[in-house]
Amino acid sequence: MFEQIKTLLIEELQIDAEDITLEAELVNDLGINSLELADLVLLCEERFNIEINDEEIHKFISVGDVVTYLEALA
Repeated sequence: MFEQIKTLLIEELQIDAEDITLEAELVNDLGINSLELADLVLLCEERFNIEINDEEIHKFISVGDVVTYLEALA
């Protein structure tokens, strides 16, 4: 799951691969803004055929948080 999220971040949001770790914070470390976070959520919803509740998005602090959430749905 991590590799799939990493690929989305690289291809869709032009994040440098070496910056993406499970511990990397989406905003503080990767520089993702609220619009890009919304894009990431939409991309995940499309890629994994899921729906992510708006309340859950606020829990996405690090890349690991996103991975953990998606793995729980799988």
